[in-house]
Amino acid sequence: MTGQVRTVDGRVAGRRGQATRQKLLDCLSEMLGSSPYRDVKVIDVARRAGTSPATFYQYFPDVEGAVLEIAEEMAQEGAGLTELVSGRSWAGKSGRQTAEDLVDGFLDFWRQNDAILRVIDLGAAEGDKRFYKIRMKILNSVTNSLAGSVKELQAKGRVDKDVNPSAVAGAMVMMLAACASHQKGFQTWGVKQAELRPNLALLVHLGITGKKPAK
Repeated sequence: MTGQVRTVDGRVAGRRGQATRQKLLDCLSEMLGSSPYRDVKVIDVARRAGTSPATFYQYFPDVEGAVLEIAEEMAQEGAGLTELVSGRSWAGKSGRQTAEDLVDGFLDFWRQNDAILRVIDLGAAEGDKRFYKIRMKILNSVTNSLAGSVKELQAKGRVDKDVNPSAVAGAMVMMLAACASHQKGFQTWGVKQAELRPNLALLVHLGITGKKPAK
């Protein structure tokens, strides 16, 4: 971890303190992947990190505060998802590739961050504005870029002027988010991962361009 990090009481943490703080976050992340969020206790996180609850409280007010730190870091990484769409072409075979890359990148990001994303979804669903803002920060990174793509296609006469770019982009991103969080569930319907991705890419391409992708 780089940059200035402060303790709960405002003191600047030294190199050792920063390392301890990061270890606590790493251990918490691991625990979220194997335990229900509500079951994770400060004493368990501290024990796993080889330190004490008192040390945990030097850096975080509670487990939720630490979770929010992890979520914020993950949201910053999620902002990079915009690169999957920004400046990409939706014409011909390039459009097919753009749709496939978006689906692959989106599903991979969700799978890699599945544990913390589940906590964010839970907090947002319960009305916690802090988690809701983080969730929207991740989704907006793609939604805004997709809306821009639709506007560009409209300017070129390739998409009907009556189409609302933000509505279409938002619908596509919500579809991807729902499918990404339910990836394992598709297997119960007999849908393999290798089958899910190309079909999602087809839907995304249809949604953005109104046409089937070129073969």
